[in-house]
Amino acid sequence: MNQITVLGATGSIGVSTLDVIEQHSHEYNIFALTGNKKIPLLAEQCAKFNPKYAVVVDAEAAADLVSLLTQNHVSTQVLVGTDALASVSSHEDVDIVMAAIVGSAGLIPTLAAASAGKKVLLANKESLVMAGNLLMQAADKSGATLLPIDSEHNAIFQCLPRDIKSLSKGGVSKLLLSASGGPFRGWSLGDMGEVTQEQACAHPNWSMGQKISVDSATLMNKGLELIEACWLFDVTCDQVDIVVHPQSIIHSLVQYVDGSVLAQMGNPDMRTPIAHALAWPNRITSGVSDLNLAEIARLDFEEPDLVNFPSLGLAYEAARVGLDAPVVLNASNEIAVQAFLDGRIGFTQIAEVVADTMAHAIFKEPDSLSGVQESDKEARARSAEIILRVQR
Repeated sequence: MNQITVLGATGSIGVSTLDVIEQHSHEYNIFALTGNKKIPLLAEQCAKFNPKYAVVVDAEAAADLVSLLTQNHVSTQVLVGTDALASVSSHEDVDIVMAAIVGSAGLIPTLAAASAGKKVLLANKESLVMAGNLLMQAADKSGATLLPIDSEHNAIFQCLPRDIKSLSKGGVSKLLLSASGGPFRGWSLGDMGEVTQEQACAHPNWSMGQKISVDSATLMNKGLELIEACWLFDVTCDQVDIVVHPQSIIHSLVQYVDGSVLAQMGNPDMRTPIAHALAWPNRITSGVSDLNLAEIARLDFEEPDLVNFPSLGLAYEAARVGLDAPVVLNASNEIAVQAFLDGRIGFTQIAEVVADTMAHAIFKEPDSLSGVQESDKEARARSAEIILRVQR
């Protein structure tokens, strides 16, 4: 039995992961589940999967969880805090870690899993955006296996030759990341001036949490995925093209020097990449319905609009600058997105806050975890100051 820790079990990726695991309960056993605010759901998951540990971030949430588990006679032990997240990620009994905590909060437990040599299913793109060099070095040193869960990176992984150390030696000339375009594809900045939180979170194809839904609407999510791809596949941002594909059927493509282009296709359901990575190098059923091309009938493609979606251009800039520019980009975006969700700034001001933060940053090389955290802290403080000046 493979022992699994699911970081971010109550989020959309975590829920989908548990769905796949439940279909293959004879092969996988839950060692630990972690959650943040959805304590009743986490309690239900503990009752169903009976993990050894459940981890939450603060004492109040822990007390609520203990109460619910006690009422339902569930023996799961409740742990609290960031150190506990790292502990259940690196525990000697754990074989696989699903890293699905959203945002920078996922960095420390993901790094702990990689440092401990685990099979890491990487859904937390921010870990690579913020600390790509540290994470890749940790995995290389420990022998950890990093398997991408983002549908785009998982698609590229499936289309690449097996076990190649260099894409150029494998005949790869370019990676093509697909993007749905989000709910505002075709809109101008003026059109988006009065966008509501509900509109921004209503993705046309995927069911996701609020933060990643807003990132998809601004195209910042695709920018973060660009940086993630550079680290995962050891390429420069100039070797990655982004193509808008509104149907979200082709999840990404790999172009070869002989003119061949391989694409991975499937219905827009995260259980497909989760099942692929969970069983890799084998395959298991995911519960996703078969793709019906006749029913889909057409597949459309277009160039991304960098004028009306400036967040994507900011991500390209951060990727080219390197140093701690991606850290600043991510931190500022997290602060700005939350301010938008709180009703403090408008939708188009998200990119403005990020641009202003980056314009006043002095970029440096973050050569340690503490260096990354310091850059993150400084960027958040700077963005918060900007938001105070421009908020509604």
